[in-house]
Amino acid sequence: MAERGQLPPAAKRLCCRPGYGSGCRPGQRAGGAGPGSGALCAGPSSAAAAAALGLLPLGKTQSPESLLDIAARKVAEKWPFQRVEERFERIPEPVQRRIVYWSFPRSEREICMYSSFNTGAEDPAAAPGGAATAPGGAADAVAAADENRLPFRRGIALLDGGCVDNVLQVGFHLSGTVTEPAMQSEPETVCNVAISFDRCKITSVTCSCGNKDIFYCAHVVALSLYRIRKPDQVKLHLPISETLFQMNRDQLQKFVQYLITVHHTEVLPTAQKLADEILSQNSEINQVHGAPDPTAGASIDDENCWHLDEEQVQEQVKLFLSQGGYHGSGKQLNLLFAKVREMLKMRDSNGARMLTLITEQFMADPRLSLWRQQGTTMTDKYRQLWDELGALWMCIVLNPHCKLEQKASWLKQLKKWNSVDVCPWEDGNHGNELPNLTNALPQGANANQDSSNRPHRTVFTRAIEACDLHWQDSHLQHIISSDLYTNYCYHDDTENSLFDSHGWPLWHEHVPTACARVDALRSHGYPREALRLAIAIVNTLRRQQQKQLEMFRAQKKELLHRGVTSITNLEGWVGHPLDPVGTLFSSLMEACRVDDESTLEASWSACSQPPVYQHLPAHKFLEEGESYLTLAVEVALIGLGQQRIMPDGLYAQEKVCRNEEQLISKLQEIELDDTLVKIFRKQAVFLLEAGPYSGLGEVVHRESVPMHTFAKYLFTSLLPHDAELAYKTALRAMRLLVLESTAPSGDISRPHHIASVVPNRYPRWFTLSHIESQQCELASTMLTAAKGDVRRLETVLESIQKNIHSSSHIFKLAQDAFKIATLMDSLPDITLLKVSLELGLQVMRMTLSTLNWRRREMVRWLVTCATEVGVYALDSIMQNWFTLFTPTEATSIVATTVMSNSTIVRLHLDCHQQEKLAGSARTLALQCAMKDPQNCALSALTLCEKDHIAFETAYQIVLDAATTGMSYSQLFTIARYMEHRGYPMRAYKLATLAMTHLNLSYNQDTHPAINDVLWACALSHSLGKNELAAIIPLVVKSVKCATVLSDILRRCTLTTPGMVGLHGRRNSGKLMSLDKAPLRQLLDATIGAYINTTHSRLTHISPRHYSEFIEFLSKARETFLMAHDGHIQFTQFIDNLKQIYKGKKKLMMLVRERFG
Repeated sequence: MAERGQLPPAAKRLCCRPGYGSGCRPGQRAGGAGPGSGALCAGPSSAAAAAALGLLPLGKTQSPESLLDIAARKVAEKWPFQRVEERFERIPEPVQRRIVYWSFPRSEREICMYSSFNTGAEDPAAAPGGAATAPGGAADAVAAADENRLPFRRGIALLDGGCVDNVLQVGFHLSGTVTEPAMQSEPETVCNVAISFDRCKITSVTCSCGNKDIFYCAHVVALSLYRIRKPDQVKLHLPISETLFQMNRDQLQKFVQYLITVHHTEVLPTAQKLADEILSQNSEINQVHGAPDPTAGASIDDENCWHLDEEQVQEQVKLFLSQGGYHGSGKQLNLLFAKVREMLKMRDSNGARMLTLITEQFMADPRLSLWRQQGTTMTDKYRQLWDELGALWMCIVLNPHCKLEQKASWLKQLKKWNSVDVCPWEDGNHGNELPNLTNALPQGANANQDSSNRPHRTVFTRAIEACDLHWQDSHLQHIISSDLYTNYCYHDDTENSLFDSHGWPLWHEHVPTACARVDALRSHGYPREALRLAIAIVNTLRRQQQKQLEMFRAQKKELLHRGVTSITNLEGWVGHPLDPVGTLFSSLMEACRVDDESTLEASWSACSQPPVYQHLPAHKFLEEGESYLTLAVEVALIGLGQQRIMPDGLYAQEKVCRNEEQLISKLQEIELDDTLVKIFRKQAVFLLEAGPYSGLGEVVHRESVPMHTFAKYLFTSLLPHDAELAYKTALRAMRLLVLESTAPSGDISRPHHIASVVPNRYPRWFTLSHIESQQCELASTMLTAAKGDVRRLETVLESIQKNIHSSSHIFKLAQDAFKIATLMDSLPDITLLKVSLELGLQVMRMTLSTLNWRRREMVRWLVTCATEVGVYALDSIMQNWFTLFTPTEATSIVATTVMSNSTIVRLHLDCHQQEKLAGSARTLALQCAMKDPQNCALSALTLCEKDHIAFETAYQIVLDAATTGMSYSQLFTIARYMEHRGYPMRAYKLATLAMTHLNLSYNQDTHPAINDVLWACALSHSLGKNELAAIIPLVVKSVKCATVLSDILRRCTLTTPGMVGLHGRRNSGKLMSLDKAPLRQLLDATIGAYINTTHSRLTHISPRHYSEFIEFLSKARETFLMAHDGHIQFTQFIDNLKQIYKGKKKLMMLVRERFG
């Protein structure tokens, strides 16, 4: 609250002496004390007052409460004091005192509400004093510390610390000082607090602390609680005008002069101004009778509501929105919404006022227009805030006791917001095809109108529609007002009958609308009425469920024969903007919650404890053995199992998933007993047999919301009690028809009350990845539970293979099954291992021809899994490799791993088994080498090393592929392998083949193949003159790079060719001559390469490369000089350069300096 350090504003109404003029109020006083008299607030009835406030047990009061106090208390609650004055000609002063006394708020609930966020207790009661004990645990201690910083908690601490002083009540005005104790860095401060009140509500507050916040500051709290808890210590005076009426002229003059003297620096200018105006006959102040009195209470026209600083509400909301979800702003806004709900529950009119202020700031958020212009969507958390905003307006307009003019005012405001261009739509960019609130859209020409031409439904549309709803229906009034409303003689068994066969009342209305009524009743503080209506709605749903089952059984044969289905409700209840199932569930669960909320402190300290629920005694309209708890669970199961269409749009689809998970999370808090297990059995059987009304029916629509998450919860809940039913339910839910090409289509000739949905496109399921992961979780849960049960494992495996279409999810399931089967504390489960292997094989087949970044991991894992299964599994995957692996995977990973020593040791293979596996690996290797020699030849040679025939076959495959399908790098790699294995002639053969594929240009002096060329030449040189002579022409043909050729030339001239030549002939041991073949050919090629390279470089040379070029010529000269006439050749070469490139003067000068 923005409590500014100034005096309260002047009172609205005027007070005057009797007989002053026509505007005077009738009789003001009748006897009583003299001028300036005061009295303690409690007076003679203090004990009764204390008992009424809960400070003393009633049994300990000294005397009954007086009739005066009873009457004064009622008047103080309902009547503005001006009406009392006008109604009665003479008001005895003791009566005035008691009315003034009882006009101050008596409950701490409202003080708490206006000075703190709700910390978790939904209905905090007044606290007799003392702080709450901090909950246990580190997190709870932090929460308790946060609570203690709230103004309400700090106010209690200040009160208990004796910091409140100088408390004075003058009429309807309370003042006092609150001392803030000195802190480490701040001195002690004294705050002046003033509070005005009317009809048990605080109407204005001011405090000199200058606090700016939505809530009352701790000093206002401390003073308020002092007045509530210690009324007998507060001195009470009648309104100041009453005291002034008792003074004569001299007394009044003395009073005014003393007042001015005491506060002359503050009030003297004002006093002089007022004196001038009063002395002026024509002044405005003399045109009215009486004078304002800030202590005289409210006038008849004043609105009676608690003080709410509207400016601060707007500023705070604006600030939170500007932070864009950072710094906990989303949490703060949710707390504000919770504060609105708290006010509504207390039937405080400020709830609607505060929500109006919040909405105005939301509508003014500049991001709305920015997002609309950019075509981007708002964040999910921000979208949820808008949803809550819409839901709150729905609650407000459905207030069963609001006045028509108030509802008309809200409707006008809602329509104004609704018409703004940037007003958010209900379901993102979609949602305009949903039925309206009352399910009664016109069925004329407009019904078939293109949806793009219809107005979009905004977050306010449902609240606007709800303004047309009323509570005057007599049947509805009877339902919510009585626990005894029955009709046992009612025998109308039609669909919309008012009572069921038990004579219990039913309520037929569009389900979300009916549940919105329940939420409105709860929100406005009518829990009993909400509970009665909720029970009637659930009984109606259960009756409809039974009728639907009977209807489907009559048509089952025809529908199943045609293989079509329909969706009973385009607007699913789970994920609906009004959350009908969540509303019914919460209403019923609150009725069976066990809470100790006797004090505010108790409720606050218990907020961190998990809720406890119990079966309360049966209600009149429940079956024998049923309770609110069973009803809550059953309605949740009904809603979760409803077959419904997947909505359009990312946000709406995410909301379906989120609400489903939230509801299941709440169900998981409930401990299942035999009674609840019966409910689970009953609903599971119904869902399996209910056809198009159930998401678990035999045939469901292609675009109905999948049941995986719900079925997983049903499965785990039913498994300990009815395994057969649990598996049947989970297996039925495994399907994901949206990914099936032959999924059922819509039913054109639909049965009674079933809306058909014709699939017109491949649906855009934005949450498909999440849905598939939930499907995977369901399958994994079944696999875990089925361990050791061969029949069930086979059934689950079959279901996975049929229904799961994502390779990554099947791979995850295969891994899960493998982990479960090979737990360290037990022997491996061979059946589960086979399931794991089978799933792994399916993954291999699915990903064989598609790109998958995890493919290598998948292949390695499959070999590991097959190893655990046994030698026959390894043999099988190698024999069928072409359906599972690429040739590269089969040779480099599968066969290599199978033939490793670790595998042989792991399987304890004998020689026969080892040889059989090795044979399969060699066969695989040769097949892969034939299919993909480029990538598999080397692996094939390695795998076939120990078998001569297989090795020769692999080598021949390489030779056959060398001329066509293999690159020089692959051939060089295999050639090096052959040399390493002791086959130099074969290595030489492959090296020569590789050289025929190579082409090195003049400027590729860093090419990666250079090392291979040097190695090939070294190998040929080591084998002998003939081999070197054979390879040099290939080198000359393939390599044009001068530096590489000169390097080869130098190496060949340094040593004699290999001492052992072909066929074991010994060479002469002489160095080879550069004047004869083959080195003469190599020398000429090298010189030619230098000449060509020189001319190429000079074509585009820049000055910064001159020095590098001179070094290049120096290397060229070394090569030229290796020829017998090399000196002459080089001189001629330089002269030619000087002539051709004489324009490059600086360069030629450098050439002359170095080479003459």
